[in-house]
Amino acid sequence: MDFLKNAVASAIATGPPFPYSFGDKVDIDESVFTLYNGTKREDGSNCSIFSFDTTANRGRLPLARNALKKLRTMRHPGVIKVLDTVETETYIYIATERVVPLRWHVRRKSLAPETIKWGLHSVARTIKFINADASSIHGNLKVGSVYTSESGEWKLGGFEVLSSVKDDESVIYTYGSLVPDSARYAPPELAQGGWDVIKKNPHSAVDSFNFGVLIFETFNNEYNGSGQAGQTKNIPPTMQSSYKRLCNANPKARIAVSAFLEQGNRTGSFFDSPLIKLTDGIDNLGMKSPSEREEFLSDLDQLTDDFPEEFFKMKVLPELIKSVEFGGGGPKALGVILKIAANMSNDDFETRITPFIIRMFANPDRAIRVYLLDNLPLIIDRLPQKIVNDKLFPHIVTGFTDVQPVVREQTLKSVLLLINKLSDRTINGDLLKHLAKTANDEQPGIRTNTTICLGKIAKYLGTSSRSKVLIAAFTRSLRDPFVHARNAALMSLAATAEHFTEEDCAARILPLVCPLMIDKERMIRDQANRTIDSYLQKVRKAASAMPDTALPPPKAGETQPARMGTPQQSGSAGWTGWAISSFTNKLSTAAGDMQTTNGGSGVNSPKPTPSPGPETRRLPSTSASTRHKQAISPPPTQTSGTTSPSASAMADAFWQDDGFDDAGDAWGEMGDDDEVIPSSTTSKAPEKTVPFDDGEEPDFAGWLAAQAQKKKPGSAKPLPKGLSKSTATKKPAAKPAAKTAAKVPAAKKIDMKPKETDDDDGWGDGW
Repeated sequence: MDFLKNAVASAIATGPPFPYSFGDKVDIDESVFTLYNGTKREDGSNCSIFSFDTTANRGRLPLARNALKKLRTMRHPGVIKVLDTVETETYIYIATERVVPLRWHVRRKSLAPETIKWGLHSVARTIKFINADASSIHGNLKVGSVYTSESGEWKLGGFEVLSSVKDDESVIYTYGSLVPDSARYAPPELAQGGWDVIKKNPHSAVDSFNFGVLIFETFNNEYNGSGQAGQTKNIPPTMQSSYKRLCNANPKARIAVSAFLEQGNRTGSFFDSPLIKLTDGIDNLGMKSPSEREEFLSDLDQLTDDFPEEFFKMKVLPELIKSVEFGGGGPKALGVILKIAANMSNDDFETRITPFIIRMFANPDRAIRVYLLDNLPLIIDRLPQKIVNDKLFPHIVTGFTDVQPVVREQTLKSVLLLINKLSDRTINGDLLKHLAKTANDEQPGIRTNTTICLGKIAKYLGTSSRSKVLIAAFTRSLRDPFVHARNAALMSLAATAEHFTEEDCAARILPLVCPLMIDKERMIRDQANRTIDSYLQKVRKAASAMPDTALPPPKAGETQPARMGTPQQSGSAGWTGWAISSFTNKLSTAAGDMQTTNGGSGVNSPKPTPSPGPETRRLPSTSASTRHKQAISPPPTQTSGTTSPSASAMADAFWQDDGFDDAGDAWGEMGDDDEVIPSSTTSKAPEKTVPFDDGEEPDFAGWLAAQAQKKKPGSAKPLPKGLSKSTATKKPAAKPAAKTAAKVPAAKKIDMKPKETDDDDGWGDGW
């Protein structure tokens, strides 16, 4: 092989310029030429090179020269396209489009029946042109003379003996027997009488018989001689009758290939197929009327996957792209393009389809935009991330603000497919801005789909703003009047619970979900219960891991304060006991101030003698109601010569009382009489029952009114002016006393006679 390449290179160097490079040799032994793959030096494009070595095959030189001449002059879509030729005394080079021998496909049995019929139709049109229009005879028609191009089309070659019937000295009569394997493919009359018999019969008879052999060989993958011609094995039933007439042993009884083609093109006949119609109509698609183009595209859309992919890629696809962009092909042509693109390699897709997709998303036609978005799953995986983020997305987002709801909805649905191809900056910037608009769309379906979309793309959102965005969107949807929007919000909340903190769950989400438990729609109520259950489990799990208290432990050596509140049990009741103890201490202080200011507690009782001992203490079981009564009742009188217990004795009595640890029960015993430790052991004033409002501070006005009712009408005195508006003290406990004092006029209505008495000083003796 290296020697051959060197020889070829040396020949090129010494001969005429040939701007093509030789590649691998293609295995072929059915022609006088040797086939090589080649490339054009200028642009590296693919080609094929038919090479003939004059020194090695001088006896077949007339065949090679005839093929070179006919290929130069014969121009037809079904004939191999010639790019360049070179002829010297030592070689002949023919550069053509890149082709592959049909024999390769036949041996591998890789051709579908519809593809075979499509190829035979193309060869039949070419033979019709040669026989009828060019008045010539091919004379070498067989599988070895047919090639397939890069587009998958069948191209006719093997022009070694192609001759005009008008030329009596044609090559076919003299050199026909020199064609490789000519005896096996020759018609019966030539095998018996030689090549000169051609002149006595219709000039199309040889090509008709050889075309029949071609049909048999492509369907059966082999041909062993004229004995098999006419057999119908594996031949399509609709083609058998016409096929037998091609292989008739009598050359005058054979039908011409043109007649066979006409019979096949009839409606419902063997050449009436979508693929063949596609070949006939694709070249002038842009020139068709709208109705013709619609009919053509409908037939094209019915094609199945067993048709030649290369033909669609090289021939059909470019024409369809032109039709969509410039010829009004519309969504139907676009659908065929995407169907073809699905079977293309990644390199071909990137080269041929990606630029077209970018241009189509920039197209203002809404029908094309909707069709692209609807079929985005077919192409999104084939598009690079950079292309989607930088070139496609800027065009796609314009659909969020389109006036047509169908465009907005399809654009919104496409987000789920695009999200993997977008950068974080794009997602948390432009995308969220547009989703915020569709969340308030006038169409309830679009609002619902926005909520669902956010729930599905939650994991792609930035961690710094994820919870804020989701909570704002979902809680807004919880108030949506559209039932499916509320249901979507509940389902999205349940699906994204992992993205929220326990504080957000308890403080921001659960309070807004709870009202939906009594929604008018049962579907919403059921989903709300499921959502709440999932969040409660999360909150309870977090709460179980929290410490019992957040208060710091007491420091070692810390001393107790001189004035202590009521001790409480450890745990959750500690802070409530402290608050209540402080409240009662303030009441006691206020009551003491009023006793000191107003004098004794009873009428005509002497002022109490100040005691040098400590402040009177209450038993721990003392209820709040009794504490208020003690605050407004007078202290017991003391006799001279008595002593009060020491402070330490009172403290021991306080701490050792059995009722100390039951502070919570004391709240339920309000109104019971409580025991007070007296300051003297020799005398004790009787205690009186005083009415008390169970929920607030002491009712001083009520107590004063009760005292006034016990006196005779003549001795009753009006309330002092100072009590109607207290100015003696600014302590918090004195304010309720001033308010209750305003109720005194109601007590005055009981006995009107004392109003005549105007002895203010007498009230001081009464206190």
